[in-house]
Amino acid sequence: MSTLYSVGQMNQLGDALELADFTPTDVANLRSSGLLSNVRRVLRGYAEIKLNEYVIDCDADPVELDGWTVVRHVKGGRYVWNPHRIILYVSPKRAVTGHQLREDLQVVPVLNVCVLDFLLAHPALIPQEWKGKFVCFYGTVYRNAGGRREVRNLFWDGERWYSEFIPLDFLVQDNLPVAVLG
Repeated sequence: MSTLYSVGQMNQLGDALELADFTPTDVANLRSSGLLSNVRRVLRGYAEIKLNEYVIDCDADPVELDGWTVVRHVKGGRYVWNPHRIILYVSPKRAVTGHQLREDLQVVPVLNVCVLDFLLAHPALIPQEWKGKFVCFYGTVYRNAGGRREVRNLFWDGERWYSEFIPLDFLVQDNLPVAVLG
């Protein structure tokens, strides 16, 4: 335990970490990775922080998946990753199928699987509040070998992020939000 810092200073630091959305894992990584000495260099003016800007090409063709045909792919231009611009849309209607929801979303900027595949490649960028949900990407619709239309979703299985298909003839529930731009 440190004797250099007061309990008040440690509490202030803890409060600041919480306000900046640090998780206990983030704090453990900060301590063990040697990053704190780099933070000190920034604070003293010897270094700068350069943020990565992730640009997703939502005009790209979706990755072809074995046994699946893309029947609709809404192109979305170049999207600079910003999770604060994404809304997880849930239909206010009860007992609506994915087909009906897709019709309701015709005028809404839905995200396609280019974003989903980007997030699977960069799981650290996925917002924590998405855990417990099956976030659907209605901007790309697939057809399986049996002719059923489905969309892909992103979900946390307790250990890592996965993607699976949800048939559009299923009833949509609150834990199946659609990723749209807000």
